[in-house]
Amino acid sequence: MKKAIWILCGLLVMSSLNSCKNYLDQVPDDVLTIDDIFKSKANTDKFLANIYSTVPNELRQRFVVTQNSGPWTAASDEAKYTWDFNYANNMTAGVWSRTDGTIQNFWNNYYRGIRNASYFIENIDQSNAYEVTDVMRKTYKAEARALRALYYFYLVRSFGAVPILGESYLDLNAPIAELKLPRTPFDDCITFIVSELDKAYQDLPYEPISEEYGRLTKGVAKGYKAEALLLAASPLFNGNTAYANLKNVDGTALYASVNDPNKWRLAATAAKEFIDEFVPRYYDLYKVTDANPFRAAYLSCRNVMTADWNKEWIFARSVSENNTQYDRTPKHVGFPSGAQGGGALGATQFMVDAYLMANGLPINDANSGYSEQGFSNYQAPYDVAGRTTFNMYVNREPRFYVGITYSGSYWLNQSNSSTVVLSLFNYSGNSGRSQSTSDVTPTGYTVRKNVGANGNNRGALLLRLANVYLNYAEALNEGQPGDADILKYVNLIRERAGIPVYGSANIPVPSNQEAMREAIRRERQIELAFENVRFFDTRRWKIAEQTHHGAVYGMNLSADGDNFFKRTLIENRVFNKDRDYLFPIPNTEVLRNEKMIQNPGW
Repeated sequence: MKKAIWILCGLLVMSSLNSCKNYLDQVPDDVLTIDDIFKSKANTDKFLANIYSTVPNELRQRFVVTQNSGPWTAASDEAKYTWDFNYANNMTAGVWSRTDGTIQNFWNNYYRGIRNASYFIENIDQSNAYEVTDVMRKTYKAEARALRALYYFYLVRSFGAVPILGESYLDLNAPIAELKLPRTPFDDCITFIVSELDKAYQDLPYEPISEEYGRLTKGVAKGYKAEALLLAASPLFNGNTAYANLKNVDGTALYASVNDPNKWRLAATAAKEFIDEFVPRYYDLYKVTDANPFRAAYLSCRNVMTADWNKEWIFARSVSENNTQYDRTPKHVGFPSGAQGGGALGATQFMVDAYLMANGLPINDANSGYSEQGFSNYQAPYDVAGRTTFNMYVNREPRFYVGITYSGSYWLNQSNSSTVVLSLFNYSGNSGRSQSTSDVTPTGYTVRKNVGANGNNRGALLLRLANVYLNYAEALNEGQPGDADILKYVNLIRERAGIPVYGSANIPVPSNQEAMREAIRRERQIELAFENVRFFDTRRWKIAEQTHHGAVYGMNLSADGDNFFKRTLIENRVFNKDRDYLFPIPNTEVLRNEKMIQNPGW
């Protein structure tokens, strides 16, 4: 009897393959035999493309879970969505629940991707299509293996310890007792993810096959290995006594309650191995040359996000649908449609304050030159002329102008228009509350980063070299404080950003491990802002109860003139420190499986 598999057909993410929209429109509905799947290269490719379709598209965050997009930006201390249908608002108000369909969908989607990958790995060698060579089989199997490891990684960073199915896939016709699995201890989850990435690495190519960007490579496998080991080394999962009593029904502990410093050294080693093998031949920090050093730094930090598949990109979801462009473009009433958006993803004042001054100092340093009084004539690096600018936004570092649209700033993408578009967020401004109560910034700012000239069919960036450099510096500082590489790799990021490096005039080298830890965390916050990193950083560091709880400020959206530029309470956020560090296990999983232990507080 021929085995059959039910495959949920997703949006194709590889530009080289065709959509599988109608792939399963046959009789009997939605059933394909092994022979059907693997008897031709076209069917084999479509099945593999279906596995790729589970890769999250983080350009769709307005609609959380659509194409597995997450709530990460607006659910962190970086930003807020105006629109209440964004799940991040449930999370920051403390009203998310174990019964929410959003939570269930994340769980279901990744396990579906895992099951399909396991089925593919087990059966690809049966392919009798003459077009599928032995080399292809090995590469395809490695891709599926690495994708399966990635989906487990995405699960554990949100849910913590999860059931690991190993090489097998669940037979849906098996007795119900065989489908009830306990959670695998967290460290064993990480061990499995790392071992699978190591296996996949052996048969993956160094570069995408025939420029099919978005496919798995050796660099992706090594990059996510470093990510997984960094997660395992971090305080949330390494010696967290709050999870000491979280055990399976058989008494197996899910988390180690004793800190293991060697986990940091393993993470540092993995990051350094990536750097030594792949930099600069395959990956390098993206840089733009310009006669003006400040503008060169600005263009480098802006374009690294918008120039698809540049040399810094390690992994991204290919040909991705995009809400980012509209959500981050202000309303701009009265201007050409190409310059108009919803403007509903607002940066918080906390994030605005995090950016440094152009001299490399934080705004609270007495020598920084920062002021919140009055206005100056100032030309931002992207502007065509000097503007009357509130002093809070004057002489900030280049990455500030990459990341933040503030009131009075010159809008992007105006090369085809003779009309100068300024973003005005005051009450009566072209993007203020008098124009709309729904398509309006909630904070007096919009997120500017990753808005390109064209939002269609872009790559949705998931991992770039700057992540690896900062991972390495962090892990090294925790495992081998004082190592010279810590300063080297932090300074490489600052140098590209166009600010003075540590050890230069007026920027002393952090004096000890703790000071260096804070410097690295600030650098991660700024360099990787709005890239879906901060949400997970603050949780794995166990600081989210401070950074994600309490008052959130912005500008005065109900005022015009000077009164607009006053810090104003936007909302009070809720973070339950005994509950919110992890997603809840979906309630249906706990109810139907007595072996499935719920996370604390849920």
